[in-house]
Amino acid sequence: MLYAQVHLTLPAWVHEHVDTAQAHVGDAAKVALAIELSRRNFEARSGGPFGAAVFGPDDRIVAVGVNRVLPHACSLAHAETMAYMLAQQRTQRARLNRDADDRPIGPYTLATSSQPCCQCYGATVWAGVDRLLIGARSEDVEELTEFDEGPLPADWVGELERRGIAVVRDLHRDAARAVLRAYGESGGERY
Repeated sequence: MLYAQVHLTLPAWVHEHVDTAQAHVGDAAKVALAIELSRRNFEARSGGPFGAAVFGPDDRIVAVGVNRVLPHACSLAHAETMAYMLAQQRTQRARLNRDADDRPIGPYTLATSSQPCCQCYGATVWAGVDRLLIGARSEDVEELTEFDEGPLPADWVGELERRGIAVVRDLHRDAARAVLRAYGESGGERY
């Protein structure tokens, strides 16, 4: 049989722990939520230790994502791509920060518990975000877990900034590293 659709979902616990009416003012608050999502995902055994959230101009959640690669047998189901896809579906815009007439709207922000891998970096280029907020670095991910983050351009931050995407790194880095460390010390179980 030829499969003609893809069905990806977030774990049920997300609905109980994410309040879309709450404003997350400031960069630190946004990344704290992404890290909390990563921790809950790992502890609930519903995916890998990664979380992300897309925020609109009002500092409210547009969508969240957690790693769902193994539960869905889909290498594309990273936290960032899940958040982007769900935000795009919710807004009905392929580029979040452009309206139907291609006029700029926003800003839209992605907060992520860990630096995007090469796949999520590429998705960030096209998703239509104006800001990228990051907890742990890719070297933290590779040091503390068995994940391979893949190759990035030597000046990946500069490449994003040249495309109009501001990058802020190391927000709550120690807290993000703690989730990765717990995952790695658990034997890096695959969920």
